[in-house]
Amino acid sequence: MVTQEDARSPVLAGREALDAHRWQDGFDLLTRADAAGTLEPQDLEALAEAAWFTANPDLALETYERAFRAHLDRGNTVRAAVLAFEISRDYGFRGDLSIAGAWGARGERLLENEPESVAHGYQSLTHAWAARSTGDIENAIDLAAHALDIGSRFGDHDLQAWALTLQGTLLIATGRTDQGFPLMEEATIAAVNGELDPYTAGVVYCQMIAACRNTTDYRRASEWTEAAHRWCERQAISGFPGVCRVHRAEIQSLMGGLATAEQELLQATDELAAYRATGPLGDGFYALGEVRFRLGDLGGAEEALRQAHSLGRSPQPALALVRLAEGNVRAAASAIEAAVAEQTWDRWAAARLLPAQIEIAIAAGNPDKARAAAEELARLADQFDSPALHASKHEGWGRVLLAEGDPQAAAPEVRTAIKHWQEVGAPYDVARDRVLLAAACRALGREDDADLELQTARAEFERLGAVRDLTAVEEAIRRGAARRAAPSTARKVFLFTDIVGSTTLAEAMGDEAWEHLLRWHDDALRALFGRHGGEVVNSTGDGFFVAFDAARDAVECAVAVQRALAEHRRTSGFAPRVRIGIHAAEATRRGEDYSGKGVHVAARIAALADAGQILASASTVEDAGSGFALSKPNAVTLKGVSDSIDVVSVSWD
Repeated sequence: MVTQEDARSPVLAGREALDAHRWQDGFDLLTRADAAGTLEPQDLEALAEAAWFTANPDLALETYERAFRAHLDRGNTVRAAVLAFEISRDYGFRGDLSIAGAWGARGERLLENEPESVAHGYQSLTHAWAARSTGDIENAIDLAAHALDIGSRFGDHDLQAWALTLQGTLLIATGRTDQGFPLMEEATIAAVNGELDPYTAGVVYCQMIAACRNTTDYRRASEWTEAAHRWCERQAISGFPGVCRVHRAEIQSLMGGLATAEQELLQATDELAAYRATGPLGDGFYALGEVRFRLGDLGGAEEALRQAHSLGRSPQPALALVRLAEGNVRAAASAIEAAVAEQTWDRWAAARLLPAQIEIAIAAGNPDKARAAAEELARLADQFDSPALHASKHEGWGRVLLAEGDPQAAAPEVRTAIKHWQEVGAPYDVARDRVLLAAACRALGREDDADLELQTARAEFERLGAVRDLTAVEEAIRRGAARRAAPSTARKVFLFTDIVGSTTLAEAMGDEAWEHLLRWHDDALRALFGRHGGEVVNSTGDGFFVAFDAARDAVECAVAVQRALAEHRRTSGFAPRVRIGIHAAEATRRGEDYSGKGVHVAARIAALADAGQILASASTVEDAGSGFALSKPNAVTLKGVSDSIDVVSVSWD
């Protein structure tokens, strides 16, 4: 026969196991005792904690709800109310806001006729989180301060830590770092000293690291990340390593360990998925998107960023930069502008968006917008002594000044940015700014300096595995060598294409559909140019500038382009209308570029063409030989050309 003492032995053993942080042993023992129906309300809370730290989060929440009912049945209203607010918090972290609200209301009702107690501190915390979610930040700060006061008076260290952390986070986010960080540090020291329960300690560590990351204080973030990792190992817990891995991977990525960071983040997101921790999981997928972007995997980056978005984490600015890298400047500009507009109170979130806004605005041909963003970034940087933030500030000014045509002023700004990035230990950012500095040097005519910066950047990108940046810098090196080559004269047949009404089309279709169509257009035309021996000199946005050796090849290619577009229109329902102009002439070749009067004539002829039309100079078509149906020659006067030129329309259908 099992005595009462024997029946309670699993409970005692379970408590001892949990005190020693042997979570699985404690979970197994308390589960056994629970099956025998012998657990007190506080033991149910211990079982719930053990379930959490053995990766059973759903069971943990269910058991906390059972503990709530048990306390209520025993008449312990205050403890039941505390659990109601904690359960509300946990549902809120999962993103189940309706259920969270119901539990919060339950706690409110329990305290209606109760004198002030520690439960009122947790009630105030719940109100503070609600105020933060609606943007009522000053009220949220006051409510957190009230919770801190109650926690201090009733000696509840966990309540004090939650309140300090929330208050500090909000103060930092609103720019009051000198007030916020001391509060965060006070809470974190309590975690270091073992004054907090493991769950609260884990949250405090993570919030401290996030605050350091958000203010770009990467050195302090690295120190706390390692401290948190050691704490996880000492506590032998599995509930927070996923979060710790995310933070550690962010630091690894910054310091150049891109491949290692990607693997850490894949493991972290797997660990966090089991906990349904939407906030940290969203951060993990966002960090994975940033790492993949740096590695040059744009498709993988977008996939991770979309997962982050589905979890409530903004995918910006990384997704806007992906769009920029794809060449979709309109979509990039639209995304970053919307993201900046949404940041009404979190100044550090804005600071993370502004460097991307500067870069995208310049690409979109909006230097005034870029300058305004650089000025705002400078104001933020002046409030907090962060090398990374100062690096971003100087990099931003370098980009703006270069875009405004002042490379002399831009170069020292970029050099200062490089110095700060080196202080941070961020090789990828150093390499990117070396490319920017090379552009400034080249604009100043200092080709040797430009090449030196590009070669150094190339070596760094190759070491980091940043394939997209490596390809771009190798192209810049090649173009630089071509520019220095002696110019030569060559007779070529020049062909220009242009999508008619592209701006109207893009607005009507929307960014995503337009980008898809533009990619198909570019791929289809490039394939035809290659098939007919054409050399793409450059892309002019919605069209191409192509050089051919023979007139016949150029005309046949133009006919093939129009026929391919018509066929796609017939089979798929739509293709853009393209106009084409062709002219053969002598031109100056420098590297891969062509210049001279003949190039301008070809471009002007293309501009005269209607949608779906091929226009060519009559002399060029004569060189192409027979076999083409032509209109009668028409003498036209072209801007910048003194003599009239006979042009003909080439029939292709």
